[in-house]
Amino acid sequence: MKTTAFLVLAAAALPALAQTAPAVPRQDPAVLRLAVEQFLATQAAGLPGQVAVKVGQIDSRNNLAACAAPQPFLAAGSRAWGKTTVGVRCSEPAHWTIYVQATVQVVGEYFVTARPLAQGQAIAESDLARIRGDLTALPPSIVTDGGLAVGRTLAMSLPAGVPLRQDALRSQPVVQQGQVVRLVTNGPGFRVSTEARALTNAVEGQVAQARTANGQVVSGVARGGGVVEVTY
Repeated sequence: MKTTAFLVLAAAALPALAQTAPAVPRQDPAVLRLAVEQFLATQAAGLPGQVAVKVGQIDSRNNLAACAAPQPFLAAGSRAWGKTTVGVRCSEPAHWTIYVQATVQVVGEYFVTARPLAQGQAIAESDLARIRGDLTALPPSIVTDGGLAVGRTLAMSLPAGVPLRQDALRSQPVVQQGQVVRLVTNGPGFRVSTEARALTNAVEGQVAQARTANGQVVSGVARGGGVVEVTY
């Protein structure tokens, strides 16, 4: 009888013990969303415009254990631009990784063609119009600095009103075929300058060939002002 009574009392006490057991702390999704927002704002700090970050909801059914220091990171193939995915991992006291959808909007100025432009045409300031919008919704390599486009030529014809891309631009040659150039030869302890005639076109930094007065063909680096530089 004593044994039976003891078992009855123990069984009755179990619910009370379960109720007093400490609950395992769970991760607050709002903390994770804030960590992702701050991470993306830091990653996008150097972008050319006003950055706005919107973080998607985190499914509360994940029921994650609380993390002392959640660590956001960009998922493979993602970047802090437009629609993106950010991972958040925890290594202490629990181990888990989740992925959060987010959008990084960058509102800034960019340039479009003010009129139809022909292939090979040198771009003047009046050929461009300044527009403001979300740069993440535009084609890649959009021109945001008009000074980088003025004076360069077009690799293709463009109608009016299209965003200007860097890959549609060509640099003006600083050395042109047939031009009389200054051939500058540098070496340890000496520098010689003479005239030569360019055999090729070349933009700044490209290799150009020139023929000297005695018929020798020399290769060097094209520099502004019609200079071909040879270094030994």
